[in-house]
Amino acid sequence: MKRSALLLASFAILFAEPPSKTADLFQTGKLWTIHLKFAADQWASIEPKGGARPMMGGPGFGIGNIIVPAFLKADADGDRVLTAAEFTALANTWFTQWDKKKSGALDRDDLRAGTASIFESAIGQFMGGRGPGGPGGMVAPKGKRNGLSGMAGIDFEYVHADLDFDGRTLPNVAVRYKGNGTYMQSRGREKKSFKIDLNEYNKDQNLAGITKFNLHCNVTDASWMNEVLSYRLYRDAGLVAPRTAYARVYVTVPGKFDRKYFGLYSIVEEIDSAFAESNYGTKDGLFLKPATRDVFGYLGDKWDAYEQPYDPKGKPTAAQKNRVMDFTRLVSNGTPEDFNAHAAEFLNIPQIAKYMAVTTWLSTLDSILGMGQNYYVYLNAKTNKFDLLPWDLDHSFGQFPMGGSQEQRETLSILRPWQGQIRFLERLYALPEFRTAYLAQMAEYQKTIFTPERFARQVDDLAKVLRPAVAEETGSRLERFEKAVAGDVIAPEMSGIGIAPRPGAPGPNFPGVKPIKGFVVPRSQSVRDQLAGKSEGTVRGGGGFFGPGGGPGGPQFRGPSFEPQFLEQMDADKNGSVTSGEFRAGFAKWFESWNTDKSGKLTEAQLREGINRDLNPMRGTMPPPPPR
Repeated sequence: MKRSALLLASFAILFAEPPSKTADLFQTGKLWTIHLKFAADQWASIEPKGGARPMMGGPGFGIGNIIVPAFLKADADGDRVLTAAEFTALANTWFTQWDKKKSGALDRDDLRAGTASIFESAIGQFMGGRGPGGPGGMVAPKGKRNGLSGMAGIDFEYVHADLDFDGRTLPNVAVRYKGNGTYMQSRGREKKSFKIDLNEYNKDQNLAGITKFNLHCNVTDASWMNEVLSYRLYRDAGLVAPRTAYARVYVTVPGKFDRKYFGLYSIVEEIDSAFAESNYGTKDGLFLKPATRDVFGYLGDKWDAYEQPYDPKGKPTAAQKNRVMDFTRLVSNGTPEDFNAHAAEFLNIPQIAKYMAVTTWLSTLDSILGMGQNYYVYLNAKTNKFDLLPWDLDHSFGQFPMGGSQEQRETLSILRPWQGQIRFLERLYALPEFRTAYLAQMAEYQKTIFTPERFARQVDDLAKVLRPAVAEETGSRLERFEKAVAGDVIAPEMSGIGIAPRPGAPGPNFPGVKPIKGFVVPRSQSVRDQLAGKSEGTVRGGGGFFGPGGGPGGPQFRGPSFEPQFLEQMDADKNGSVTSGEFRAGFAKWFESWNTDKSGKLTEAQLREGINRDLNPMRGTMPPPPPR
């Protein structure tokens, strides 16, 4: 960077005024400066304890979190633990099923096919909707955070800090880490995402009228723009969506950091009661943050079954609980005629038509369309109807790496954009009133806010603002940023995914992703062709978590088998095969090792930890993630 530019940037920081109004805070044409100051003990306490070993490199979500249900199928009495007898019975069942040649021994091919089937079965349950004990999706055990990190047993607690925002000091604020996949990918690095609560320890404290906001590290996004431009797109479509800004973030911890530059962050508005009052004129509505693929699936007549998968923000009233449950009955148990007759009594159809048009055009598959998460449901206190709101859009613009090939994300069907079977969306898209409004909005936006030239201008304008702050970060961030701004494909080792398996190694094989400019041109053409009836687009397969046509072993994902781990730990005579005796002995050894409290029963937590330790197929196959 030229010296004159550095001087101008320094001058702007010295003489910047902190925002006095919310609208002043949320503007993307300038960079704020945030300085977080922690006592040493508070900084040490911010790091969450626990959490499984990695599934895909780096500390975090483990393979056990996915495949525990496959092991729990041996739970004969339904108490969610496995006795030694049940565990042995599982070994006998699997050996019999995998020994298709009836040779009395499992060779490498048998083990490879058999162990891959464990993962296939678990993923099918995960993506297929309701599993044992509740809905499928990213639903954590009761009382825990939903999502990847919550399912891994990771929780975040607030610590005390002082915050300086462009010269205004806000003492004793609450700070914690945040995120699921983004936290997993940034764990082990200094730069992580934060949630800031100005009121937790210091009541009546606010910044430009807000009391909570989020600092996103953008670990998955080389451009820093996916969320900011996606939220803008929702707002430009006439929808309620969080506002955003950017900040340079510095951290001080005595004896560790002295105003250390952590990097460029995006500021994202919190969805809470203040957000509701600002956008809906009342604090009395209910926000839900679903983590289930079976959204609005009927779970019975008691609210307890809905609490964890729907994660209400605040305490719902009895009337609000009943409203949610009444709609699930209509979705799950009503006839198509019933749904068509009564859906408009529950749904704000014009709003949802706009929301689904933008979500589908962005091909954001880490959402209601795929993973069943990263959005809010709002029950409006004035209308008693449900709206849908966007959240967590770092994988928008077709950048969800587990959403099929690049071409499939660019050509995603506008008439059936979801993956697998999602009863709510199937009924919604068959509803004549919704379908008419949805296609009309898609056609209108295609001519106005969805044009590639408009996105290109927005990217170039933001790049001018962000480039100086990106240049101050370490590692390859500026190189990655320039490639993203240009619209060039970001290779896996540069994508923020942190996944680039060595040739021949087991595990996922994710291609690079196209940044915004590279995505919007083919996406616009595909939607244009679909609206004109020239193309049907790509319809996502029935069970395909990692690609159409079906999950592990499918064309977009070389799913993990545990053949090397089984063979290494069971093949006592090292002859390249496992007899039934060796197989049972291996299971006995695992039971002894995993049952850490020696209770004679394996809990779900013990199963997860043991599987993550002994059966991780990714272990040792991934390079370290790129520096940040």
